[in-house]
Amino acid sequence: MNALADKHVKVITGNAAAAHGARLCRPDVVAAYPITPQSEVVEQLAKWHADGSIDCEYVTVEGENSAQNVVCGASMAGSRAYTATSSYGLVYMYDAMLNTAGYRAPVVMVNVNREPPGIHAVCSGQQDMICVRDSGWVQLIAENCQEILDLSIQAFRLAEDHGIQLPVILNYDGYYLSYLAEAVNIPSVAEVDDYLSILKTQPKRPTLIPGQGIGCGSHGIGPGFVEARKKHMDALDRVYQMVDDIDAEFDQAFGRGYGGQLEAYRCEDADIILVTSGSAVGTARTVVNARREAGIKVGLVKIRLFRPWPIQRLARVLKGKKAIGILDRSLCFGWGCGPLHMETKAIIPTIGEFIPMLGFIDGLANMDITKEHIDKMIDDIYSASKGNSYQEVTWLP
Repeated sequence: MNALADKHVKVITGNAAAAHGARLCRPDVVAAYPITPQSEVVEQLAKWHADGSIDCEYVTVEGENSAQNVVCGASMAGSRAYTATSSYGLVYMYDAMLNTAGYRAPVVMVNVNREPPGIHAVCSGQQDMICVRDSGWVQLIAENCQEILDLSIQAFRLAEDHGIQLPVILNYDGYYLSYLAEAVNIPSVAEVDDYLSILKTQPKRPTLIPGQGIGCGSHGIGPGFVEARKKHMDALDRVYQMVDDIDAEFDQAFGRGYGGQLEAYRCEDADIILVTSGSAVGTARTVVNARREAGIKVGLVKIRLFRPWPIQRLARVLKGKKAIGILDRSLCFGWGCGPLHMETKAIIPTIGEFIPMLGFIDGLANMDITKEHIDKMIDDIYSASKGNSYQEVTWLP
């Protein structure tokens, strides 16, 4: 057996973890175009393709738009398809992404978060994933290198499930995770084959076959268009339970679970909550632990499922709390706050009560989200919980 197929622990970057995750799932087609800070993902896959460690069609394209069209077409023909991008690349493929979602093609794509066009910035920020949040794709967010690999595997299980059949983006913070090297437990190909084997027992989806007709990509008019949109929305509704179930299955198979849609850390008895996502969670968790020791009953919510937004799960965690803070690494233009903040405010009717919500914008353009910043956020949330006036949105540093 090839050494790459053996189960082992290795110190690798977040990008290498994403590449290993894709390799373990045996993609039939990989479409590749490099862009910082994603390039290492497709470079590693290219190396394995060249030395025979993976058996797939590796298509080198002239740009990200072509990459998305290749994986969309490959998926519609019945192949397991994978690509990776970042920032400008994600924006460049936007029209093709809409096709992939509309066709219900279960493509898996890594997006290594980086500030997108507008102000040229080769640096970290989550604005790129915000630009495509209403494209119809499922979106997941990873915290660390191990979760990047594990979520890569879960993404294929989710996308290709017969009840879902939607493309999935796995997001992780560029620079902070893409080039961070951590110890990662890499399962064997056989273990991943077994984990994904349930997909082979499900009904086969319609695929493109030469000489046979199939309805996809045609001009939708009237009731047919509405029906397709409604079924797409229904599939997104099924994602909620599926994400929780898949995470539980993964925990049983590999001994690592992440809470499904979100992780509620020390929230049950908390008076105040900080909500955030991505690489900032580790720093926030450290500060939460320290403040707990100091007598502040603070909890942390880590968002793992960004699209669809985890409305019911989040509402249950936040109900009854005295104040909530939301840390964003991106902007919601027109709302004067961050996207996580806006979406959390939108579930107030579901929570069923008014709770002070404070937004914090931090970590744009590779700026560090420090323990001191998190301490200030918790101080502000705690003050608001005591009935004091508060600033709704704070920019840091």
